[in-house]
Amino acid sequence: MLSELYSKWMFSWETALTTRDTNRIVRPLEWGFDWLGEFGEPAPAAVGAGAEARAAGATTSAAAARSAEAARSGDGARDSQGLEQMIAANRAIVERADEFFGYETPTDFRLERRYPQLFPTNVRPETLEQDAELKRKAAAGELEEAEFLRFTSAVRTCHPENDVVNARWYPASAEKQKGKPKQAIIVMPQWNADAFSHNALCTLFNRFGISALRLSKPFHDIRRPSELERSDYAVSANIGRTTEACRQAVVDIRSCIDWLESQGYEQFGVLGTSLGSCYAFIAAAHDARLRVCAFNHASTWFGDVVWTGQSTRHIRAAFEQAGLTRDQVRQIFTGISPMSYMERFAAHPKRVLVVHATYDLTFLREFSLDVLANFDRCGIDYVSKVLPCGHYTTGETPYKYIDGWYLGSFVHGAFKRLADEKAYPRG
Repeated sequence: MLSELYSKWMFSWETALTTRDTNRIVRPLEWGFDWLGEFGEPAPAAVGAGAEARAAGATTSAAAARSAEAARSGDGARDSQGLEQMIAANRAIVERADEFFGYETPTDFRLERRYPQLFPTNVRPETLEQDAELKRKAAAGELEEAEFLRFTSAVRTCHPENDVVNARWYPASAEKQKGKPKQAIIVMPQWNADAFSHNALCTLFNRFGISALRLSKPFHDIRRPSELERSDYAVSANIGRTTEACRQAVVDIRSCIDWLESQGYEQFGVLGTSLGSCYAFIAAAHDARLRVCAFNHASTWFGDVVWTGQSTRHIRAAFEQAGLTRDQVRQIFTGISPMSYMERFAAHPKRVLVVHATYDLTFLREFSLDVLANFDRCGIDYVSKVLPCGHYTTGETPYKYIDGWYLGSFVHGAFKRLADEKAYPRG
């Protein structure tokens, strides 16, 4: 009886949190082949135009994008040829993943100091008030400046502000790092996170002697195009753009490791929450340097989350209006689904944490259990932790402290084991 009441209360609370933002927009399905270059295999004329636009860093108008889209897909969303082409593009991405997620190391790494800003993604009064207060303090010189790693992403889009990578830098003190290899973790918060999300975790890791880069995902906070209130371009009904955002995130993570190596760091990890966990998983699958992986909410198939999740109802609405089914949505997102790279992820040794929530209405519990089943199948060394809450309620008291304990204790222990392995190598 008590468990039923708790479940009902939790689902009600979770639903309230996922519906409080009123600025979600239902946008029509666009295939977005122009975002995928040769992987999208559009018509030759469109290939040339898209390549030239990206190379020049030009910003194409929404009208031009819709016009190009219509030329490629005939009657647009309902065109079965467009669907087949996108499924083929995803098949090509998986088959040529080394190429798709490959990159050249950026050459303009730099550290900048500035006042931190919130960059909110909702229009709730309390959030706007917090944002205004931070701006007031910055103008009055009452805030401390923060340090940020900036560089030009190796993956270019038609949004210049998005292509300048931003990662808040939390270096551990020399005293805390003394006597062990220099260790660092890259932290990627959830979809639509503001710029302060997960910063507390970074300061926690510093106490363990682990430096942290809190990486802004593509189209998030300072990288968000000015026409957006939310980080809609990271996940949307534009399939190509959503796919390219994942590609850019993965390449940005790997580029951050390159910079850390240039600073003398030797051992690396990555922590991702929700959408960030998807990006983190794919990065770790393609970069053996990531030996510590913490996935805070995880799923196997990107399309399944979009179709069933409460926070993506507006995107599902666009797909349903276009006549797509759940299975088709899974297929058009296979190129950015962790399941597509499970064996690759398991190919190199790493220590892994998976945290999932019993009452999650965004990453359904069955999806996280599928992750664990595949980890067992592949022989991956992992720890599983379960939260008695949902996806959004993970950020509420007391659950955020339980989650922080799971993440912090795992990262501390996993890096300690890495340091011990270096000091006392096996064999």
